[in-house]
Amino acid sequence: MRFSMFISLLRPIGPVIIGISLGFTLSLLSVNWVEESCFLNGKAGEEISLSQDGNSKGARRPNSISTVKDGDAEEDFEPRIVPYKPVQQSKPNKLFRAKYISTELGIRERLFVGILTSKSTINTLGVAVNRTISHHLDTVVFFTGMRNRKVPHGMFLVTHGDERLIWNMFQTIKYILEHNIHEYDWFYLAQDDTYTEADRIKQLVAHLSMDRELYMGSPEEFIGGEMEGRYCYGGFGYILSRTLLLRLKPFLENCRNDILSARPDEWLGRCIIDYANTNCVDEHEGLQYYHYEMGKNSDPSKEYNMQFKNALTVHPVSDPEQMYRLHKHFTEIELQRTYDEIEKLQAEIKNVSEVAYDGNRSAQWPIGINPPFEPKSRFEVLRWDYFTEEQVYSCIDGFPKCELRGIDRLDVDDVIEIAMGELNKKYKPVLHLKKQQLINGYRRFDPTRGMEYTLDLQLKVVNQKGHSRSITKRVHLVRPLSRIEIIPMPYVTEATRVHIILPLNVQDRDYVNHFLEVFAANSFETSENAILTFLFIYDPFEAQQVNQNDIFASVKTQINAYERKYPTVKIPWISVKTETPSQIKFMDIISKKHPVDTLFFITNVNTNVNSEFLNRCRMNSINNWQVFFPIHFQDYNPDIAFHNQEPPPAVDLVKDAGHFDRSSFEEACFYNTDYMATRTRMASDVQENEEILETLDIYDMFVRYSTLHVFRAVEPALHQKYRYQACNPRLSEDIYHRCVQSNLDGLGARSQLAMLLFEQEQGNST
Repeated sequence: MRFSMFISLLRPIGPVIIGISLGFTLSLLSVNWVEESCFLNGKAGEEISLSQDGNSKGARRPNSISTVKDGDAEEDFEPRIVPYKPVQQSKPNKLFRAKYISTELGIRERLFVGILTSKSTINTLGVAVNRTISHHLDTVVFFTGMRNRKVPHGMFLVTHGDERLIWNMFQTIKYILEHNIHEYDWFYLAQDDTYTEADRIKQLVAHLSMDRELYMGSPEEFIGGEMEGRYCYGGFGYILSRTLLLRLKPFLENCRNDILSARPDEWLGRCIIDYANTNCVDEHEGLQYYHYEMGKNSDPSKEYNMQFKNALTVHPVSDPEQMYRLHKHFTEIELQRTYDEIEKLQAEIKNVSEVAYDGNRSAQWPIGINPPFEPKSRFEVLRWDYFTEEQVYSCIDGFPKCELRGIDRLDVDDVIEIAMGELNKKYKPVLHLKKQQLINGYRRFDPTRGMEYTLDLQLKVVNQKGHSRSITKRVHLVRPLSRIEIIPMPYVTEATRVHIILPLNVQDRDYVNHFLEVFAANSFETSENAILTFLFIYDPFEAQQVNQNDIFASVKTQINAYERKYPTVKIPWISVKTETPSQIKFMDIISKKHPVDTLFFITNVNTNVNSEFLNRCRMNSINNWQVFFPIHFQDYNPDIAFHNQEPPPAVDLVKDAGHFDRSSFEEACFYNTDYMATRTRMASDVQENEEILETLDIYDMFVRYSTLHVFRAVEPALHQKYRYQACNPRLSEDIYHRCVQSNLDGLGARSQLAMLLFEQEQGNST
């Protein structure tokens, strides 16, 4: 009974006991019986190495006691308390990230160009060299001993402070070694009386191995012949490799102290030969350094020498005019070579296409131009416009026929002239063709390739015997889209604060509430980096009554309400008194109250200003470079655009709802410095005629008196509600007529006005 009771008690825990016993047994069997040392009295030096050699990764044998080396007596184990010291984390090294990928990867530019000039020639030959090569090369630096007070614009000039020629050459090489040696692979030096064909120099160094110690130019023997080797004559320029200059760097001071010479090119040649053991060569790896010596008063257009046509450099150039004539001649040579290469490639494409599956149909026409646009649906089919030499049958707003004039007339005349030239080129000398008339003309704009033309020409054909007859010939032409060119622009940022100037007269008071509502939603609530300034315009009578009856009292109350609603916002205002409100007069007052680097945006009370436009105002207004005059989108008169209909709450930018008002020049973005500089140039004319301040607006002022780019473009983000503007007859005739034209254009589209007149005539007839 007791045994069965005992068994019943063990049965629940039996598996646990068996599992523990089995696990303990297996752990003992898997032990590596390796003796492991204990550290006594902190002596662990040899035990550590011993345990490492013995591979003491297993468990220590139970009850094993390590023995002390060299027969030391066993001692009782005494525990040692090691005080805790937190680990001091070292500051991580700051990771330097290069600004440009080329810098991080160590990529160098290919060619550095240095021009040796002087105080007497920098404003003549130096300017001519800069104008002929600077737009072809990345880096052009001018080196001179002394310079004039006025440095020509657009030239990077380094002055050494001494007119000695050898000293200037030494300082030039030293400057290159200190500032440019790690950024470029090749260094080209020339005098300012040397014409350089920049593209050929670039092409030459592009095929040279950068690791060679190369001294390349026009080899000359030293004067007197007392020294072996050859130097590069400076008149034709020379190329130095980066590897050669680095080898020369430790000995440059020795060259200055030890080598005496009367010419800087000889001095440099002797230095390179003595310390780099490199002679000047005019040929390397099958590449030739061609040069040509120009005769006195020679005409480049009459030079037929092949050496002249292949020259990289021409010397000597006597004056800037000859420099420009050389540049014109070599540009024409390169242009003709480009045309010849294009014709060669076109012929090869034709020959290859003949063996294609579709034959010549597989080649696009014209060769090298994108294929025609293929519409995906009937709504994408491009429209052909019909024209003659006098009329065009596709006009604005669907007018059936209008006179061919302006740029359209010039376009048609040019296309006909080109067609006749190509026909005569094809059939001469067998036939000679003369245009009698244009029978039919068709053109369409293909967005993938350009303007396409189809002409039916009636021609008079004359053969070599003098016999003639009249024929009709159909020709096809394409005016391709020109190559897109990236123009370098100064850096601008979207972080610039915009000062918005809002002029108000007595007629604008009722529209301020809507303007502030839109502006608060787009700027105040989004913390836009912009400041709104009101400009209250009083006439003399209104200014006298300002204490008793301020016409802008309600507007000032609204301003205070918005300042209370948005505590971080301040809305300043300025009051002016004038009989003839002029933009220039207002800006004269505002300009003096702001710093010179302020970005202004002059707007209208009818305009809805948002963040999208303010960013474009920042990007398109470039200090000392460009001013921006946007063309806003203005809604048509809703009574005409939505005749007998309910106007929608929000008007889309479609042609039936409004138009871009090209007659309005009220909105403008510009920097205060640009305004002040232009206003200074205008001061002399203002002294002679003060009325000019009233006859010109800011747009006219920038166009007439500034050297800035005046950028005018449609701006879809600048939306203006319809409103009839009261035009001031006291302003100039041009400004007044612009205002009147803006009112007329804003009434409605031509088709809408025609429909309104049609309904009116029908009503009168009934």
